[in-house]
Amino acid sequence: PWHVTSGMNGAIMVLAARRLKDGKGNDLVYDKVYYVGEQDFYVPKDENGNFKKYETAGDAYQDVLQVMRSLTPSHVVFNGAVGALTGENALKAEVGDRVLIVHSQANRDTRPHLIGGHGDYVWATGKFHNAPETDQETWFIPGGAAGAAYYTFQQPGIYAYVNHNLI
Repeated sequence: PWHVTSGMNGAIMVLAARRLKDGKGNDLVYDKVYYVGEQDFYVPKDENGNFKKYETAGDAYQDVLQVMRSLTPSHVVFNGAVGALTGENALKAEVGDRVLIVHSQANRDTRPHLIGGHGDYVWATGKFHNAPETDQETWFIPGGAAGAAYYTFQQPGIYAYVNHNLI
């Protein structure tokens, strides 16, 4: 479990050649695919409450294991770092773009939510042969899984993508 909570994970998702099905047999063609890897970290603190620093990841092993046993992460981020999907790093789409958002979480259950939009079609466990759920405001992805949501952007604006812990 140490490698999972230390950021050593990711997702492989095999997609049909830019075509998915809507559950009624109709093709869903997408223009863009975005990957969001949600990661929880368990960073130990010193006796003063400051986060500890280590020369190597191996040096942190025993302390990280102790923090992991609390099941309370010190940090939860998307794509490995605070701000990885904001500002200049924001994922961009134009009105009319059909976007497939692939979301993984290696350790904890999560509930992605697109504020300002929704999942027109959702494959919460990434099983594309199954019919998708439709019109989901928030969808559930179990820990250790990757899911996908398809959304067609209807209007300009800033859409916030969060897990429903609102991080």
